Amino acid sequence: MVTNEQRPMLRFLIVQTAASVVGLQCWMILFNNFAVEVAGLDGLQIGIIGSVREIPGFLALLAVFVMLVIREHRLSAISIVFLGLGTGLTGLFPSFTGLVITTLIMSFGFHYFETTNQSLTLQYFNTATSPLIFGRLRSLAAATSIVVGLMLFLMSLAFSYRVMFLSVGILIVAAGLWGLLQDPTHKDVALQHRNMIFRRKYSLYYFLTFMAGARRQIFIAFSVYLLVKVFRCTVTEITLLFVANNAINFVLSPVIGRAIVRFGERRVLSLEYGGLIAIFLIYAFSDSKLVVITMYVLDHILFNFSIAIRTYFQKVADPKDIAPSMAVGFTINHIAAVVMPAIGGALWMIDYRIPFVAGAFLSLVSLLAVQRIPHPAQ
Repeated sequence: MVTNEQRPMLRFLIVQTAASVVGLQCWMILFNNFAVEVAGLDGLQIGIIGSVREIPGFLALLAVFVMLVIREHRLSAISIVFLGLGTGLTGLFPSFTGLVITTLIMSFGFHYFETTNQSLTLQYFNTATSPLIFGRLRSLAAATSIVVGLMLFLMSLAFSYRVMFLSVGILIVAAGLWGLLQDPTHKDVALQHRNMIFRRKYSLYYFLTFMAGARRQIFIAFSVYLLVKVFRCTVTEITLLFVANNAINFVLSPVIGRAIVRFGERRVLSLEYGGLIAIFLIYAFSDSKLVVITMYVLDHILFNFSIAIRTYFQKVADPKDIAPSMAVGFTINHIAAVVMPAIGGALWMIDYRIPFVAGAFLSLVSLLAVQRIPHPAQ
């Protein structure tokens, strides 16, 4: 599956992906408790920090200009260093201003790594291999998430927030510095354009990327909140659900990658969006806690199908367009992150079902759109 020439890049992506997951999971698991218990932040301040966290994703297109002076794999490793710095410094600045700054540092690192990670995978692995690599990296991320959760649970029994943030941050910085010492590239890859790319032939990719971002924000902002607010799920239940989701995705992510290769992007994405229509409507109208929890697990599984949007783009794109297009696509994906939570929150205040009905409608539109993908995609 992977040639000797590709192995250095695969090894590089595995190490940096694991470091990225460690940083993000540490921040997500510890941040809210730290912000309330140590920094004394209120709900408005936490909400503002949540919005600040998404700004670097919205500015991902600036990576194109950074790559004018820094090679892409080095930018990827530098991003991991910044992720580690932001994570490690979080525990040292328990104030609103301090957490805004450290969150920005952490988030720039995470989002710019994600941009370069996707781009490098599409550049260095062909259309028959890239879905398998994406699936393998998603599986690795799920396994790493479980390990991080267990590690932080054990550390919390003996160490302060400051020590936990700092220890994890140092580990991530070390992985980023290792990456800076590597050169996993080879000469057979097309030289990338160093300017922003917008092409009409990529319009379906842009549209599906935007819609995927909107659907994801409804899931992130409201699905767990639904379980807690409406169905009274406990912290223990949510934690077990988190572990179960990652365990399932550890097994299924490689299977999804193989399914994309075998059945093609149109069929896989049609299954995703058809399933999402049902899931969002059940979120809205089911009175059963068990059913809604089951839908949450299925929702989490279907999110991995979005790999097919990137592999579809790989098949239709000029090889020189991949790096700038991934940066532009990441920005498009995060447009929804800026507006959807606020709009959805206002609609929730009218009736909690409305955001989920809106999610079903967005999924229907996406289902119709993916029928424009040739089968098989060429």
